[in-house]
Amino acid sequence: MFKPFETISRSSLLIMVALQVLFFLVLWQLSPGGLIPGPIQILDGLGQLLATRLLFDNLLASLVLTLKALVYSIVLTLLFSYLSVLPFFQPMAQFLVKCRYLTLTGLIFIFTLLTKDGGALKLSLLVFGIVPFFMTSFLSVIVRTPAQEFELCQTLGYSRWQTLYEVIIVGKADQVFEIVRQNFAIAWMMITMVEGLNMSEGGIGTLLIKYNKYNDLPHVLALQGVVFGLGLCFDYLLGLLRHWLFSYTNL
Repeated sequence: MFKPFETISRSSLLIMVALQVLFFLVLWQLSPGGLIPGPIQILDGLGQLLATRLLFDNLLASLVLTLKALVYSIVLTLLFSYLSVLPFFQPMAQFLVKCRYLTLTGLIFIFTLLTKDGGALKLSLLVFGIVPFFMTSFLSVIVRTPAQEFELCQTLGYSRWQTLYEVIIVGKADQVFEIVRQNFAIAWMMITMVEGLNMSEGGIGTLLIKYNKYNDLPHVLALQGVVFGLGLCFDYLLGLLRHWLFSYTNL
């Protein structure tokens, strides 16, 4: 267990992780100082949230907004990524990639003018924050495609459009799904920020801002735990779905 590159069984790994988490929680609870609430206080705050529909309603609003932003982002990313193999669209694709260096703070006013309401504003900001990172990941997949795959299509007599379909669109479908899984964390992390711009529609970010305003740390950390736990669950479920849809990737 303390040797470099040592391989241990899954059951041993789970036991080790459980013991480490338990040790950390006990150490946290027994640590001196009253500024940061302990695990018991956080669990009590979580229980209060679960006792009402407040948490579920706001969580549902955040999930719907995140999934909607993901769908729009995936469509835009795939469209511009597939078109990037055409020289005419390469500058557009590269510009979208470079947009990952832009900060949303300085663009909020522009997006506010371009959108009709708070929901559209939050959705557009999420999409703008996600697409450049999706594009960066998927374009790197296209660039790293072995030349032998294109040469095989030429040998089989495929046209260039058929080659695009077989090698990039169909051949990289499993990697597209993996990119979505890896970048889902970006959308889930941004959701609390964009929901603070318009709190009329609710959301987990609205609750965080509300409790943080009054320094209600037990509820704030309880909500952070919910966000973190849901993120891990979605990552695990997306991994299972990928292996189910593209079972050949397990070989």
